[in-house]
Amino acid sequence: MAKFEKNLSEGNVVKQLILFSLPVLISNIIQSLYSTVDMLIVGNFATEAAMSGVNIGGQVSFIITNMVFGLSVGATVLIGQYKGAENRRGIQEVIATLLVSLLVVAVALTVVMIALAEPILSAINTPKESYNEAKRYFIISMLGTIFIFGYNALSALMRGLGDSKNPLIFVAIACGANVVLDYILVAQFHLDAAGAAIATVVSQAISVILCIIYLAKNNFIFDFSIKSFKAFSKKQLKLILKVGIPTSIQNVASGLSFLFLTTLVNGFGVMASAAVGAVGKLNGFAILPGVAMSTSISAMSAQNIGAGKYKRASHTMFTGAAIALGISIVIFALVGIFPEACMRMFGDDPEFIKCGVEYIKSFKFDYLTAPIFFCFNGLFIGSGHTTFSLVNGILSSVLFRIPASFLFGIVLNWGLTGVGLGAPAASIAALILCIIFYTTGRWKKIVIHSVNQDA
Repeated sequence: MAKFEKNLSEGNVVKQLILFSLPVLISNIIQSLYSTVDMLIVGNFATEAAMSGVNIGGQVSFIITNMVFGLSVGATVLIGQYKGAENRRGIQEVIATLLVSLLVVAVALTVVMIALAEPILSAINTPKESYNEAKRYFIISMLGTIFIFGYNALSALMRGLGDSKNPLIFVAIACGANVVLDYILVAQFHLDAAGAAIATVVSQAISVILCIIYLAKNNFIFDFSIKSFKAFSKKQLKLILKVGIPTSIQNVASGLSFLFLTTLVNGFGVMASAAVGAVGKLNGFAILPGVAMSTSISAMSAQNIGAGKYKRASHTMFTGAAIALGISIVIFALVGIFPEACMRMFGDDPEFIKCGVEYIKSFKFDYLTAPIFFCFNGLFIGSGHTTFSLVNGILSSVLFRIPASFLFGIVLNWGLTGVGLGAPAASIAALILCIIFYTTGRWKKIVIHSVNQDA
């Protein structure tokens, strides 16, 4: 057993959850800094058109990232449950299968998305002033798809084995490189959105390389030799897809719903587009406690369910929800009291600040409901019930967020305030469905039947 592997099915739940989730939270904060630093430096050293371009190009790229995150979640759940059942052979097969599959998908997606760059940007009503900037950012980001996939996959594998600290170290080093490169390429060489994208891709490559070197030298169960990749298993691929595809589709649906909101806002002009992009970056940080807890609950509950400890898995979820909500209440209060100060971090144009404040005053209510929804979702994903998460996610995104934003923002003519209401409306609906599913006890039904085989 590698020194970084940990058994999460024993010991104090609160202590283990906090110790596991803190590195995840910090890692997520640092990862969010990638795009936020892009936005901050572009906002202070380039034009609003470049800032809008980073927002729009980054949103489309984020959807692609969510696809691989979903598949990686499938691997995390499988490895966690195999770990709980002490099935080492199953762990090796999952790792080989995930890495081979993601390599193929990364290459295919890169080619397809670059070919479709112009139709996609035109379809989402990209403002003329920021079209070229968005296109450059998007294409360069897509060239780094393999590194995005690589880091997320390797991090998911380590978390499934109980290690949340080392992914944090690798992404922290990469983020430092991203900040330096951003300043050099955008502030000094004035490459605008293209410079920000180059900095992000290079820094992500650094994180993947460091991750592989560390694992190869520290008795990792998979040694990255050609022989190890031969452990690829069609059976494990089916399980990864069974658990991961619903999460991928859910994440993509959520991303598309926010992209739809961006399309609505693009119709209000480049200042509104830039302001909503800035709020999006703030929101990315505000929801991180809930996201970190969800990731941690997935990993911990997967190991506990693999060991047959359902009550402990449930306790983990409620503990995480309480912690995440407590942090989010503080964030909600700060954003509500200092909305102008939040917007001034990204720019000082009066119209830009006005648009951002108008949008955030309704959007901020999402911080009170989304964290609890994320934590329930973490439990369901850890138990393998990603199909429910998929259905719930699509219902909240397609049937609630999009219609609510269109109704309040366009039909009732409430503008950015109305568009912002779509997010909390969707989270409330999703949370209600989660509570119903939990109380029925259906989340305890076994989904992955091969966990204890070949142990």
